[in-house]
Amino acid sequence: MLMVFPLHTSTIKVLLRPVESGQYTSTELKEALSHAGVRGSIGTVGDALDNALMESVIGLYKTELIHARKRKVWGSVQEVETSTAQWVHWFNTLRIHSGIGYQTPTEFETNYHQQTTAGTLSA
Repeated sequence: MLMVFPLHTSTIKVLLRPVESGQYTSTELKEALSHAGVRGSIGTVGDALDNALMESVIGLYKTELIHARKRKVWGSVQEVETSTAQWVHWFNTLRIHSGIGYQTPTEFETNYHQQTTAGTLSA
C-alpha cells in the first residue's frame, strides 16, 4: 500500500484504507502519510471509544435506510445521496433518542446551548 503514494499527484481528496486493521496505527503508515502530506483520520492507539459513536450511527444508517428497503437495488448514486440526506435530516430532527432523554439531537443540542449560555451569563 505504501508504494501507492508516489504514483498519485491528484488534488482530489481520496480515502485509502489499509487491508488489515493493524495497519491503521502502524508507525510506517503514519510516516508515509506525513511524508505524502496526507492527514490520517484515526485517533490514538488503544483508544477503544475513539470511533464508537460513529460506528453506532453507521450501523443505524445501514439498518434503517440501506438494508430496510423493499427494493434491494438502488437506482443511482443520486438516489442514495438524496435518501441519505433525508435520513440524516430525519435522524437529527425527528427521531428521538433514549440516550439523550428521549429528545431529538437537534432539541438536545439547542437545550444544551441554552443551559450553557444561561450558566455563563449568570456567573
